Amino acid sequence: MKKFASLLTLILSAGIACAQSAGGAPPPAPAPANSAAAPAASAAAPAATGIAPPVAITANSTPLELARAALAAQGGDAFKNLKNMWLSGSVDLYAPNSAQALPGKFSLITAGERMRLDVNAPPAFSFKQIYDGQQSYSSIPGVQMPPANKFGLPVLARYDQAGYTVSAIPDKKKLRGFRIADPEGNSTDFYIDATTGRVMQYLIPFNGYTFGIENSKFKEFEGVLVPTSFSQRMEMPQGAFFAEYKVKDVKLNQALGDDVFKIE
Repeated sequence: MKKFASLLTLILSAGIACAQSAGGAPPPAPAPANSAAAPAASAAAPAATGIAPPVAITANSTPLELARAALAAQGGDAFKNLKNMWLSGSVDLYAPNSAQALPGKFSLITAGERMRLDVNAPPAFSFKQIYDGQQSYSSIPGVQMPPANKFGLPVLARYDQAGYTVSAIPDKKKLRGFRIADPEGNSTDFYIDATTGRVMQYLIPFNGYTFGIENSKFKEFEGVLVPTSFSQRMEMPQGAFFAEYKVKDVKLNQALGDDVFKIE
């Protein structure tokens, strides 16, 4: 169970940590993963948005141009200036060689480098992970996670900053590909829709494993594109771990309570 929880943590933290801090708004305390608290915005009723029309992508578009198009599709400055993001919903977890899903609920709050993840999958386990920007806490000893801002969508917001590189990778069928690497060498491979510029897939190498994320549905909230249905896959020697997520509630730029990222 500890190994399963560890893999779940890595998948969640790598796959859906997508808020980029623009300031120090210290965070109401988060509701538990199974809370029925009313959200500021819900996946069923997105707020009006102002995402710009897609940037034109051609067969000759450079990796930098693809990254620029992907960021614009994600919401551009609205995405870059996110102070925090709070996602919650349901998750179905599949162990290798198993068709039996372990259903659960999740709540993920990210604010820059800070992150809090709560997973409730009764009767199997209840799990909590916190990273306050300097140190981490796990309700299961020995289970650690990568910093929330090193992989996935957060690096897209910084592709043009000093020390970041954008390079070409092979396309996948109709999806255009590019890689973003940070100054420390952490990298994410992005695959975007050639018409809309939306990020449909991305791959994250971490600790010798590769995490694959595939988005299937999106909705716009306050000018930001948020994946509301996505699947994740991680290849392991014992087989592939697979998870399917449905985001029910989305909150952006909340006045979060001081204890959200507090490590007891």
